[in-house]
Amino acid sequence: MDTAAVHDDRAGALPAPGQPVIEVRGLWSVFPVPGGGEVVVHKDLDLTVLRGEVLTLVGGSGTGKTVLLRQMLGLNTPAKGSVTVLGRPVAELSRDGAAARVGMLFQQGALFSAFSVLDNIAFPLREAGAVPDALAREAAMLKLRMVGLKPGDAHKMPAELSGGMIKRVALARALVMDPPLLMLDEPTAGLDPDSSDAFVTLLRSLHQELGLTVVMVTHDLDTLFELSSRVAVLAEQRVIIAAPVREVLAFDHPFIRHFFLGERGQRAMELLHQRKQTA
Repeated sequence: MDTAAVHDDRAGALPAPGQPVIEVRGLWSVFPVPGGGEVVVHKDLDLTVLRGEVLTLVGGSGTGKTVLLRQMLGLNTPAKGSVTVLGRPVAELSRDGAAARVGMLFQQGALFSAFSVLDNIAFPLREAGAVPDALAREAAMLKLRMVGLKPGDAHKMPAELSGGMIKRVALARALVMDPPLLMLDEPTAGLDPDSSDAFVTLLRSLHQELGLTVVMVTHDLDTLFELSSRVAVLAEQRVIIAAPVREVLAFDHPFIRHFFLGERGQRAMELLHQRKQTA
C-alpha cells in the first residue's frame, strides 16, 4: 500500500535532489533555568539539509544536538531565527500533520508498551484517521516486512522484543506514512556490534530504496562513517562546519581532533577502510 496519498496537499512538492529540504537560519535556542536566568544553547546557528543526503549531527555534551532535532520537528520554538522544513515554516508543518512528512526514530524506540508490534506500527495512520483500519493494518504489515521482521512478530508485545527488534519496529512506525524525511536520534545506541551492523545495513538500504533524506544524531563513529553524506559539527553554540567527512577531518578544532582523530576515531576509520577493501 502506498500511503503517500495521506500526505497533506498543502505541504507542497518535494524539492529537486540536492536542493534544500531543511533550512535553519539565525537560530537561537534559549531555555530558562531554575532560580532565574536562562541558558543559550544555540546562537545564530545556520544549517541546510539537502534532499537525498544523510546529514549527521555531532558535538560535545550540551551542544544541543537533540535540541536541534526538536527544533526541526517543531517541538521547540526558536527564541530567534527560523526553521523551514519542506518549504514551510516548521510550526505550520507541525499543525498540519508532520507525521506524514517527517518520520522520527527515538533513541530508545519509544514503543507503546501496551500495544502489539503491529499496533505500534499502525499508530500514526490510525491517529491521522487517514485510511480505514484494515488498510492501516495492511500498511503496517508491509513496513514490518520492509524492516526485516517476520509476520509472526506482528502480535508480539514490546517486552518480548530484543533491542534490535525494538529499533526495527520503531523504524517501521517512523516510515509507515511514507515520509520523505527521516530523523534518527542515536539509532544504534544500546545495540551489540552485530545488531548495530545489521541495523546500519538496513538504514543504508532503505535510504537508497526510498530516496529518503535523513538527519541523524550519533556518537557511534562506525555508524557515522558508514552512513553520512555530510557531517555537521556543533560547537560554540553554532554549526562550525557542515561538510563531507574528509573535509571535517581536515578542519582544525579541538572537538574534531578529540572526537575523530583520537584512538576511537582511528579504529573506526581503519575498520571502514578494511570493509571497503573487501567489499
